[in-house]
Amino acid sequence: MKTTAVRLYGKDDLRLETFELPPVRDDEILAKVVSDSICMSSYKAAKQGTAHKRVPDDAARNPVIIGHEFCGELAGVGAKWAGQFTPGDKFAIQPAICDPAGPFASPGYSFPFIGGAATYIIIPNIVMERGCLLPYGGEAFYHGSLAEPMSCVVGGFHCMYHTRAGRYLHEMGIREGGKMALLAGAGPMGLGAIDYALHSDRRPSLLVVTDIDEARLTRAAQLYPPAHARERGVELHYLINPNTASLLKLSTVNCPLSTGYDDVFVYAPVAPVVEQGGAILGYDGCLNFFAGPTDPDFTAQFNFYNAHYNAHHIACNSGGNTADMTESLEMMADGRIDPSAMITHVGGLDAVIGATLNLPEIPGGKKLIYTHLSMPLTAIGGLWTPEREKRLLETGILA
Repeated sequence: MKTTAVRLYGKDDLRLETFELPPVRDDEILAKVVSDSICMSSYKAAKQGTAHKRVPDDAARNPVIIGHEFCGELAGVGAKWAGQFTPGDKFAIQPAICDPAGPFASPGYSFPFIGGAATYIIIPNIVMERGCLLPYGGEAFYHGSLAEPMSCVVGGFHCMYHTRAGRYLHEMGIREGGKMALLAGAGPMGLGAIDYALHSDRRPSLLVVTDIDEARLTRAAQLYPPAHARERGVELHYLINPNTASLLKLSTVNCPLSTGYDDVFVYAPVAPVVEQGGAILGYDGCLNFFAGPTDPDFTAQFNFYNAHYNAHHIACNSGGNTADMTESLEMMADGRIDPSAMITHVGGLDAVIGATLNLPEIPGGKKLIYTHLSMPLTAIGGLWTPEREKRLLETGILA
């Protein structure tokens, strides 16, 4: 069977090609990809080529299909998996398969026949063996695609930790009823974090969101207004490029005897932002450097006096796990979170290369690709919805 896909050969070398897939083996599954959202991680892989941890050294000879935030329908199921999966079923993929034989191997980075920027793919046995092919019962394909970035947000909240004096135990997760700051938090992942912080079972009492982009911050406030946050028991503030002193002052509004934040997330790989995150931590505060840098030598200063005497500490996560993605899918199905706010552009498969290689320069949030369409990357205006997706897939017309 032929597929059309965007393949990575090396640094800055992406090619849209049509080629023959090999015969599907008994332990594999043939699938049709419908939607794939472009992640900054794909930009990093394209810019680094084989220097990227997840891209194999022989990509020039055996190119890999890019894209790891995808959703579609199963087209053919090998005998080994026939009792568990059925052709026609919708699916989502958790790309963090954690293969013991290759801990960095991941769909969208490492395999020749599975990735989101494709019309048809072959899902290898290891994905099913590791429980990373997830049934998806939602209406919209794009929700299935966005379950992966949302799982990264969920994983970020779960990997935070706090301690109790005199006990050598890490209590995992954000501090319930605590103070939280999302720095550079009005981008697509920051919006997902606001949504999750307001609608998960464990919520902060104070949430402060900062950004240097006034338009992004205004949009975030429209999507998640402070009045709605108050209904959820959260005092929410949006601040444009605040200094450290103003952030610390705000942290004492309802807690005059406690300065600083329990949980701080940094959503931009910018040293001054990371350093501000460390500077606003309260006692036993946890800093999550969420934004993975492209530069392998990226560094920022961290105050080790405060690490010693004020129990400041760091947690980082690159992606989420299968449990995080399952939680994302379940919360979307229940209507508790809606990642639609992440999307600002849609396009066809022929828009992938330009969008991926120029991603930091394209304003807005997530770029959503429908792999069976030919369409330039287009700003959507308003929110993307299941109805708009359905019309686009049926008619090829963006409404």
